[in-house]
Amino acid sequence: METIHIAGVEKPVSRLIKGTDYFRHSDYETAAANLDAFLAIGGNTVDTARIYCGGESEEVLGRYMEERKARDRFVILTKGAHHDERGPRVNREAIREDLLTSLEKLRTDHVELYALHRDDPNVPVGEIIEALNEHIEAGRIGAIGGSNWTWQRLREANAWAEAHGLVGFAFSSPNLSLAKANEPFWPGCVSADRETLRWHEEAQMPLLSWSSLARGFFSGRFSPDVKDDPDIVRVFYSDANWERLRRAEQLAREKGASVVQIALAWVLNQPFPTCALIGARNAEELRSCREGMDIKLTREELDWLDLAAEER
Repeated sequence: METIHIAGVEKPVSRLIKGTDYFRHSDYETAAANLDAFLAIGGNTVDTARIYCGGESEEVLGRYMEERKARDRFVILTKGAHHDERGPRVNREAIREDLLTSLEKLRTDHVELYALHRDDPNVPVGEIIEALNEHIEAGRIGAIGGSNWTWQRLREANAWAEAHGLVGFAFSSPNLSLAKANEPFWPGCVSADRETLRWHEEAQMPLLSWSSLARGFFSGRFSPDVKDDPDIVRVFYSDANWERLRRAEQLAREKGASVVQIALAWVLNQPFPTCALIGARNAEELRSCREGMDIKLTREELDWLDLAAEER
């Protein structure tokens, strides 16, 4: 499988990243089979978070790695400092608490990739960078990133880190998909817009996209008349997205691929390093994503699929 390099991580990072936000103890065997199949197609990077499944996601992943003696085969991306019912938690204490809890649940002493699940623009970037660097220096984290951070805050944080001789953010993890979000799926979420893409191309910062397939928008389940999923309707139903879907269907016919594979290829063919977080739950879906990763799209095809000329 193709990989990218992220500064601070010795291992290559697979361009397909396995999502685990449905891993629960009650269905451990299914989760384990899913991870077996992911390794079989050449994947090595898994995405989890302190809050996923109330902590069960990290626990299941930790159990799997210990039982299979497979920790060395994985690059772990986990996330912390998510807000709670009291509000934002992007501070030194919350970062430490969540990271140490994650390491315990994952049954490991370090993670290769650690992202702040949300941002709090009221907290100066210097305080955040200093807090994260403490854990880099202690060997608990390889590289740091922002999940749902704007490119402006990432740029500000990295400028501060450089000026103070500290390690800055090495990756970003917003939503990026061919279907564009009308509004955030959850409060505080960030989707990459054209300005974000231009900055990533200039900076060449790796982007690890969540909901890279727009939560099934390209699966064939949805049409303008099907409105049984209010969240998908709210976030992705628009005339522009139906046109993107139509163009993806046309290009899929021309290339002998599925529409889902074309949507995945759009994410993975950006002019800067990208990875796609995928929710594939069986070997067949994983193999389909693996095949989609190999589809090459030209810059003209990328722009045509995304209506770039029409929306300039």
